[in-house]
Amino acid sequence: MKTKELSKDLRDRIMSRNRSGEQYKTISAALQVPKSTVASVIFKWKNFGTARTLHRAGRPSKLSNWGRRALVRVVTKHPMVTLTELQFFCGDGKTFQKDNYICSTPPIR
Repeated sequence: MKTKELSKDLRDRIMSRNRSGEQYKTISAALQVPKSTVASVIFKWKNFGTARTLHRAGRPSKLSNWGRRALVRVVTKHPMVTLTELQFFCGDGKTFQKDNYICSTPPIR
């Protein structure tokens, strides 16, 4: 379950209490936030120098670098290959999966 982002004021209070030497458990009890939240705010501050919410890198790519290079190799060798043939291509660079044939390497998806 997603929860709302912590306010800047609450994060600042967590950081000031930590700098004054309080333990995570006492900070958690005083501010009525979970101990794991206190720990994550302090961890982020120590590692990144800020307690703000950081930007994410974006959506993960569907193809790995290995898969992308394999597809480029196949299309270079077989320029007239269709999309359905590419979906059933084996990773060895030579064979396509047929009805009863299963290659040793997993197909590129």
